[in-house]
Amino acid sequence: MTAATHSTLFPQVPETADAVLDGLDPEQREVALALTGPVCVLAGAGTGKTRAITHRIAYGVRSGRLQPASVLAVTFTNRAAGEMRGRLRQLGAGGVQARTFHSAALRQLQFFWPKAVGGDLPRLLERKIQLVADAAARCRVRLDRNELRDVTGEIEWAKVTQTVPADYPAIVAKAHRDAPRDPSEISQIYAMYEQLKRDRSVIDFEDVLLLTVGILQDRHDIADQIRSQYQHFVVDEYQDVSPLQQRLLDLWLGDRDNLCVVGDASQTIYSFTGATPDHLLNFRTRHPGATVVKLVRDYRSTPQVVHLANGLLSQARGRAAEHRLELISQRDPGPDPVYTEYADEPTEAEGTARRIRDLIAAGVPAGEIAVLYRINAQSEVYEQALADAGVPYQLRGAERFFERQEVREAGIALRGAARAGGNDSLLDDAEDLPAQVRAVLSTKGWTSQPPSGSGAVRDRWESLAALVRLAEDFARARSGATLSDLVAELDDRAAAQHAPTVQGVTLASLHSAKGLEWDAVFLVGLTEGMMPITYAKTDEQIEEERRLLYVGVTRARLHLTLSWALSRSPGGRASRRPSRFLKGLRPGSGSLGTVASGGSGSFERGAAAGRRKPRGPVLCRVCGATLTEAGAMKLMRCEDCPSDMDEALYERLRDWRADQARELGQPAYCVFTDKTLMAIAERVPATGGELSSISGVGARKLDRFGADVLAICAGGDGGTGLDDS
Repeated sequence: MTAATHSTLFPQVPETADAVLDGLDPEQREVALALTGPVCVLAGAGTGKTRAITHRIAYGVRSGRLQPASVLAVTFTNRAAGEMRGRLRQLGAGGVQARTFHSAALRQLQFFWPKAVGGDLPRLLERKIQLVADAAARCRVRLDRNELRDVTGEIEWAKVTQTVPADYPAIVAKAHRDAPRDPSEISQIYAMYEQLKRDRSVIDFEDVLLLTVGILQDRHDIADQIRSQYQHFVVDEYQDVSPLQQRLLDLWLGDRDNLCVVGDASQTIYSFTGATPDHLLNFRTRHPGATVVKLVRDYRSTPQVVHLANGLLSQARGRAAEHRLELISQRDPGPDPVYTEYADEPTEAEGTARRIRDLIAAGVPAGEIAVLYRINAQSEVYEQALADAGVPYQLRGAERFFERQEVREAGIALRGAARAGGNDSLLDDAEDLPAQVRAVLSTKGWTSQPPSGSGAVRDRWESLAALVRLAEDFARARSGATLSDLVAELDDRAAAQHAPTVQGVTLASLHSAKGLEWDAVFLVGLTEGMMPITYAKTDEQIEEERRLLYVGVTRARLHLTLSWALSRSPGGRASRRPSRFLKGLRPGSGSLGTVASGGSGSFERGAAAGRRKPRGPVLCRVCGATLTEAGAMKLMRCEDCPSDMDEALYERLRDWRADQARELGQPAYCVFTDKTLMAIAERVPATGGELSSISGVGARKLDRFGADVLAICAGGDGGTGLDDS
């Protein structure tokens, strides 16, 4: 036996069944020993639920009380199912089926279809969007690409909630659901979609569940055969079960009750897909004799983070709130959460980037840091700020802002309008640059009022609205700027962010962060209208937004920062308010009796948080005009004022930067941005002090690259070590 066998990569399989129980806390051990009858595990964030249920299965198998082939464990993602299978193998319980609902149902459907229906199973439609497009065309309804995605999602929701086309309009009205199109239109498209599937002999993923349910209901012999094989069921993330999945689970069970479910109603954040915590909350009503175990020992987060998470839920209302779990941290104390108020969004992004840079300098790996926001359109300002700070990043669950289809299409349209100039009739009534941009983007789906509800149409609008806001800020910063100037600015920004994907800080929406964790988490943009999101209208929708923030808070192990900006852009009216969810939690916002003990965190104003020194207006060193745009302030001159840049020096700096980036395995912008190199080539610093006065050259970069840069500026090729002169 090699030493590697004992490493964390190759953990030693427990020698006995009792050894499987070693290391479990009392509640996890109770779960592992509850092998018969209905079992409900209410597991809070970070409490080791996967550990508990895999050890339960392994203990049952290793003790001989469960046969591996008789156990079916189901969860919601292939990643989670794969992780469960891996853990079971490490515990000596190979052979247990751990699958998603769809995977388990498809396997059964493929096996029993010839017997139940005859012939081969119809072809499975990998992507239904083209068929939905064909159905819409048959109904003479025109849908653009984003509307098509939303209508497709709506059909999926209808099917998992077992809603037939004819009932769709009434069910949507009863559920207070924001439909992406007129419900009667969607009903027609839905009905035509089902007809086309029959005509073309194809089925979709929802049909896999529906057809399996149909066979089990109609063919008792097949149902009995499945029930004879699977005697014990385990369902993870039970709060996310849809009505259709619950119906399938009931049919798998029959009149038996060997079912173990695991979930947390406070982490229900996917109701828009048909998920509901009702099955979890009603479990004890349906199974009066159920064993109920609560896992509340939090092994992930510090007491300070857990204290905030508990305080956040203490204000919740509704059924899920009545069953909330009060977490108890098992970790040593850590730093208090930091609440930071900024004047505007760019300042918030810059302050966040500086804090991240400080954490990395203090030894926190970039891959253990995340910036979480409500919608993907918020990512652009953080992509830019991290790039300017030289911090590598990666996006999760979304394309980089300038790589999104709608942003690329908008860029092409703006470039075409700029090229046409006064010959484009679309711009006839546009008085200034923002008006021109609004006119052009109106042809791509931008409107003055956002579309109702969420979905692809809303996501597209948010991206276009971000471009409109950028144009407004650009026009304020550069008086007389043209559409061509804006296009050039967009190209510069896109170029700076098209670096290869590297391991770095994670940028992600709150929804895509579910199931993940980091040492340091920055929750940004926490204002009314964004958290809760503006289209959350009903009490239940508001409570789901609160749960979404709770999920964000509980992603943090050690460092947690919550921030918001009082206005959108520099100099704007400070009309925004911090999220209502922070009331009673952040210092100075009132108090709650339930969170009276423990540290409440520290509160900082943006200027203090960013360590900015008070300063007067920044003036152009050429014409004396006041500078407001970040790039111009970095150069200390208006963008269109003459440059006295040493072109040869600039090229030497670029060559040096390329070599540095290659050695570090990072994008070039992480060394210095183009604008910073231009500023250096214009001002040709001779000392460390002169170099550090240039925006973009902070203490860390001065220490790391200062000697090389000063040597190049002096005519050399770069050296090591910084002269103290």
